[in-house]
Amino acid sequence: MARLSVSDLFQDVLSLFYPMLCLACDEPLVGGEEHCCTECRVKLPYLSHHLPDPVTAAATSPLARRFWGKVPLQHTLAYLQFTARGRVQRLLHQLKYEDQPEIGTVLGRWFGAELAQVGYAAEFDALIPVPMHPSKERRRGYNQATCYAEGLAESLELPVWPTALRKLADGGSQTRKNRIERWQNVSGGFTVGPKAEEITGKRLLLVDDVLTTGATLEACATVLLAAGAQNVSVCTIASAGI
Repeated sequence: MARLSVSDLFQDVLSLFYPMLCLACDEPLVGGEEHCCTECRVKLPYLSHHLPDPVTAAATSPLARRFWGKVPLQHTLAYLQFTARGRVQRLLHQLKYEDQPEIGTVLGRWFGAELAQVGYAAEFDALIPVPMHPSKERRRGYNQATCYAEGLAESLELPVWPTALRKLADGGSQTRKNRIERWQNVSGGFTVGPKAEEITGKRLLLVDDVLTTGATLEACATVLLAAGAQNVSVCTIASAGI
């Protein structure tokens, strides 16, 4: 019988008094669960628009319709369905406002494994997270899109280029803005980073946390295509309004 280390014993005792809680439902986690309990992981509202393969999905995904006539995208991907006051909203709130960057990495790792299994790893050269304004990122301590991109990249075995795009101004939260206000808030608000030549001819996966109107992703994709990217795809943790 294997003996527990002092560290393992300490963690077991600590968990009796300060149990780790599921970030989706606030119930205590049990052995082997990571950030999200088994019940929540089973019941998360998964999307399947990336199936059965990249070619078919690109032609049939309803997510792609958000960008028709606005910016040409190769693939439009999202892992979960966003609903108000649901599990996904609670996870995203923890990720963005409760200092839980690891949930973005875990969700990215899970979705990246699914994407790799059906052939998406061969579709991209690099992942680019949607940037935050530096002052806002300093206040939060991290960029949630970068956390998600790092999890995706781990499973897809691809590089992340976190400085490929820069945000020029802090236009505030997009949450309460309508489609026109969101576009006005981000139009012209992004530029390529110091190594713009790396973008030329590359197939890029643009990563963010939530797809709503698509204004931010549209603005970023437009900048990358203008800088010479061969094509741009987008991938978010969740999508609202499907």
